[in-house]
Amino acid sequence: MSDHKPPTIRLATLEDIEAIKALMAVAIDTLQEGFLSPAQIALSHRFMGLDTQLIRDGTYFIAEIDGAVAGCGGWSYRATLYGGDASAVAREPVALDPGRDPARVRAMYTSPEFIRRGVGRAILQASEDAARAAGFTTAELMGTLAGVPLYERCGYRRVEAVTTEPVDGVSVPFERMTKSL
Repeated sequence: MSDHKPPTIRLATLEDIEAIKALMAVAIDTLQEGFLSPAQIALSHRFMGLDTQLIRDGTYFIAEIDGAVAGCGGWSYRATLYGGDASAVAREPVALDPGRDPARVRAMYTSPEFIRRGVGRAILQASEDAARAAGFTTAELMGTLAGVPLYERCGYRRVEAVTTEPVDGVSVPFERMTKSL
């Protein structure tokens, strides 16, 4: 049994943006090691990041432990599956139909200081609970190779391997995953 405190989950605010961006940068650079090459990690910043629409929509969470930002992530009722404001991924802000479409789990990151402490699982649970409350019966996400083990432990299954378009001969692999809520 761990003596670590569980994370506290709250909705992110626009005032959290700089802390979120800093956490994302270090998480991408650190937690993708062993899964991606250094060139792929560097390129990942073009496809990952914060979509501030999630904060404005009230669907993005912050996990805190002892007042520190331990992680972030959320869900969306919009069509965009992954990528941040400045990413190379096309934005699709159209609203989804909960009776037909899966909710999108988005932008899940844990601070390297807080890995293996239930941060990702707590954010994922909060996101799924909120999506379920909004009427969604399934969730979909685009997982990094580093994130896939967590998502599989939480009941997601792989449905499609996706690779970004190459940039200078380098591309980044992802796994599209889904789960019934």
